[in-house]
Amino acid sequence: MQQRLRRTVAAVALAVAAVLGAGGWAAGTQQAVTGPPPGSAAWVADTTLGIRLPDPATAAPAEVAAFFAALPPARRDALAVRHPLVVGNLDGAPVPLRYRANALALAEERGHQLARAADPALTPRDRTAARERAERYRGLLDGGRQILAFDPRGRGQAAEVFGDLTAAPRTAVVVPGSDIDLLSFDRAADPYGTPAGMARALYEATGRGTAVVAWAGYTTPVGLGPDAATEDLARAGARRLDRLLDGLAVTTRPEAPATVFCHSYGSVVCGLAAPGPARASGLVVLGSPGMGVDSAADLDPRVPLWATARNGSDWIGNVPHVSVLGLGHGADPTGPGFGARPLPATGSHGHTGYFAPGTASLAAFAAVALGR
Repeated sequence: MQQRLRRTVAAVALAVAAVLGAGGWAAGTQQAVTGPPPGSAAWVADTTLGIRLPDPATAAPAEVAAFFAALPPARRDALAVRHPLVVGNLDGAPVPLRYRANALALAEERGHQLARAADPALTPRDRTAARERAERYRGLLDGGRQILAFDPRGRGQAAEVFGDLTAAPRTAVVVPGSDIDLLSFDRAADPYGTPAGMARALYEATGRGTAVVAWAGYTTPVGLGPDAATEDLARAGARRLDRLLDGLAVTTRPEAPATVFCHSYGSVVCGLAAPGPARASGLVVLGSPGMGVDSAADLDPRVPLWATARNGSDWIGNVPHVSVLGLGHGADPTGPGFGARPLPATGSHGHTGYFAPGTASLAAFAAVALGR
């Protein structure tokens, strides 16, 4: 008994030391954005069409899809114009309609931020933050980008599609890890460390034969600290990921559900979501601190699981794979006893280099995404 207690204390101490040694505990914690999209109350109360609109808080994506399928195009468009933040984030709504709604929502929110940036009643810091947001929204509006989701609440969330989501024979979803939000969704300085950069690289590596969704649709941890070492944000993210996958299943090809690529803390989100075969064709984890489960046997056995080898310069290798008193994310998915299928990582560097062109990991990701 004493020996077991000593091992437990040692494991906790090791986990804490690893976090502290990698940069220290981040101050404060993040509040997860949950629940229906902003504007849902006005949407539910809208009776202009003479029919009851599906409640975003309770309607399943299949119900949403059936509702829009019964509406003529003019009525769909009218709803997108009146309620862009709801329609743009409503899983199960027609994909082209969501793109249009999100473009409207981004333009509207950009106007709000520009007004804040010019408001002399705000502090200089708040005006600067408003200008940054407005510029971010402008960037998402440029060049015909296909924005599948946009939520300005908190640090902001977004999802972008590369390829033709409604026509592609196969679909993939990239789930990112810590420090990703609306402002860091797509960074030129670290192109393969962002969900948009990862998705773009995968789309090109498949010969543009797969539609890829860059999904920054949950509240991620910031820095290394309590949020990154625990599963609270991952649980909230898992529920949102489940709904996204349900929505894709009814708006794309149900016979070929998405392959989900889970980076870093995102692999905890994927492990807790544990999607079944109706939601996912496979799971791929990379740079993983663990999946919140003891082994692949704790996931749905009908959904293949691949684990990417960890390159020697990935700092995640210094994080102990333990789960003690709510701290840590459990067993190493790359370990021989975990039960995942191995993927190579030759040529990759660092924690965010697995999607870099020319790496063995990206070539393997493309093969998996194409169903090979």
